[in-house]
Amino acid sequence: MRTAFGKKIHLARAWLTRNPVWCAWQVNYRCNFRCAFCHYWKDPMGDSPELAVTDFAEGSTKLSKLGALLISLAGGEPLVRPDIVDVVAAVGRWHFPFITTNGWFSTPELAEDLFAAGLWGVSISIDYADAERHDKRRGTPGAYERARAALDHFRAARRHKWQRVNWMAVLMEDNLDQIEPMIELAAEHDAYFMVQPYGVRKTGSTRFVRAHEQGVGELLLDLRRRHTNFLSNPYFLSRFDGALNGGIPDCRAGRGFFSIDSTGDIAVCVEERARPVANLFTHSAEEVVQRLRNDRAARSCTACWYNCRGEIESLYDPWGLAMSLPTLLFDRGRPPQKATS
Repeated sequence: MRTAFGKKIHLARAWLTRNPVWCAWQVNYRCNFRCAFCHYWKDPMGDSPELAVTDFAEGSTKLSKLGALLISLAGGEPLVRPDIVDVVAAVGRWHFPFITTNGWFSTPELAEDLFAAGLWGVSISIDYADAERHDKRRGTPGAYERARAALDHFRAARRHKWQRVNWMAVLMEDNLDQIEPMIELAAEHDAYFMVQPYGVRKTGSTRFVRAHEQGVGELLLDLRRRHTNFLSNPYFLSRFDGALNGGIPDCRAGRGFFSIDSTGDIAVCVEERARPVANLFTHSAEEVVQRLRNDRAARSCTACWYNCRGEIESLYDPWGLAMSLPTLLFDRGRPPQKATS
């Protein structure tokens, strides 16, 4: 088992040896929400078998040979799993486990258990500053209030300085004006704020994204300068205009990051899960890396600028790396108590 400091050393080792540093590990494809902008809740994979806790323990031990990874335990809705605390403990033995959740199943007790198990951070998905718009887009009455309550559950449950609580928003066609109010609300919950643009591959529809006029990146960077709890990397934010108007080339999928589905199949990214290149339990860690590096198909894809892409690619830019180091190396779990305007 690695200490927090040891994990940071091994994360640096993974980066220096050009191994991937981020893994999106889908713990399931089941979800209790019916979001209009996501099809996971009706994905046929929702009926797929799911890995047992022992599988997560075996898989995370194997991946530890690459170094320590930032591992996003996502779904579906990960808190649907009754054994999610044990999953976090198995992954947290060697790596940095994060969870992205809609917050519905959060309780004070579950938040305490997850942070006690070694959860490094949690992102609560909220896309609007008012309940009616959020609930409508999520297809679930009460979603907003449950998500706001989850922020408070995790805020109160933090045991270490490095444990982060994030308000995570997706920039869509109608919520650019909601970004600053959401940042301010996040600060009221003693939480960070992060944002990513919608990716059309989520549903294949362009309904939820349109080509915003140039200036979105500068607007977001200005908000970041004025609000100390706005955590998204400025390199990532600076490229939003390109992402929204044609896309960002030279994706590092398979090189900087990769995905594991709920059965152990490995793909270069979560949107390529139907085209796996390896399996966590069939191939060695070295074979996994080689197979990921050999898959060049995704490098011409410009369809997304998700956090799992843009935030990780910022680590390969000198400016982006410099801006990430305070978060990665130091115990920056709790944001300043109040945003500045």
